[in-house]
Amino acid sequence: MPNNHKTELQRTVTLPMLIFFGLGNIFGAGIYVLIGKMAGIAGIYIPLSFLVASIVVFFTTLAYAELSARYPVSAGEAVYVNAGFNSPLLSTVVGLTISLTGLLSSATILHGFHGYLSTFIHTPEIVTTLMLVILLSAIAIWGISKSILVTALLTLVETFGLSMIIYVGIDYVSLDSQTLKSFLPPADLSLLNSIILGAFLAFYAFIGFEDMVNIAEEVKDPTHTMPKAIILTLIIATLFYVTIALVSISVVPAEELSHSAAPLAKVYESATNSNATILSIIAMFAVINGALIQIIMVSRIFYGMSREGWLPNFLSVVHPKTATPINATLLAGLLVFLLTAILPLLTLAQSASFLIFIVFTIVNISLVLIKLRDPHPVGIRTYPLFIPIIAIILNVTMLGFQALSILY
Repeated sequence: MPNNHKTELQRTVTLPMLIFFGLGNIFGAGIYVLIGKMAGIAGIYIPLSFLVASIVVFFTTLAYAELSARYPVSAGEAVYVNAGFNSPLLSTVVGLTISLTGLLSSATILHGFHGYLSTFIHTPEIVTTLMLVILLSAIAIWGISKSILVTALLTLVETFGLSMIIYVGIDYVSLDSQTLKSFLPPADLSLLNSIILGAFLAFYAFIGFEDMVNIAEEVKDPTHTMPKAIILTLIIATLFYVTIALVSISVVPAEELSHSAAPLAKVYESATNSNATILSIIAMFAVINGALIQIIMVSRIFYGMSREGWLPNFLSVVHPKTATPINATLLAGLLVFLLTAILPLLTLAQSASFLIFIVFTIVNISLVLIKLRDPHPVGIRTYPLFIPIIAIILNVTMLGFQALSILY
């Protein structure tokens, strides 16, 4: 049976705050940390990998936009799957899987923080990680409106950092036909495979829009606010990603970029012939922001699943003063620390991408089943049935390419 408590979550999050929440997560995990790894996979075709990833994610984004309007509650994916399949067991598995994805993402991000920190000082990574997790968990417990305010400020900082990269490097980007052709691959299956594998990793850089649905119970007018925020966040992120990718490979050779622990700092230094101190500091703030958002998201999933009776009751306890799920937040922080200490960055990112593709496939199937039963609920913006069907095909295709790359 669902577990009811006197203390409930509070609706204080507005549309701009929700967009900042999504962008902070997306930017922190993607560009600042993974663009170097992508260069090692896709080479000069990083911009194309980002475009492919954005197309793949677009259809699932629309599916989430509709589902978040239909079911504006915490533990979004688990609730969506239960509505589609009417299976508490499958819902629990999906909820735990999306939680694991968030934990893996946060651990990936914290590895990135250490990479940028190492440009200033050398400290044991495990010590750095422990201190950060304690700080971020405390901020998450502090209160959702305060946490969102912190993420909004950090998002402004990291967006400024990306704008700096574009500003100092845009002159290196040549828009003549010869250069543009060089960014388009020849008809070579091995290159196509590299681009798609790059897109698979780039897809991880878009992870974040789905996190937004897990704070739906703290959003004002979620039925209308959630879909707008999800779609706007994807559009803004895609524009930044493609531009940054073009600038990065125009300034620094892909091979050199792939070996950098602080890739955007490397781009800044190469473009300006000066130290990237400011950018490295901004990158650290960006990474912290992404990790904070993931901890908040995972704690809300634990809270929502506990309230539905799918996880132990103690995880749905809400602190009476801060109105945050304190036990769920502490558990999320502990698990993030353990994963960061155990697994390397690339393994974390690839694992998160693999799991999220599986979850997205199941969520889209759920939407198909829901739409067949209730195609046009009153007051809800819906999309054609082919949207989730295309999303399913694209997600399964990307999973297939990743599976083949592992086998061969």
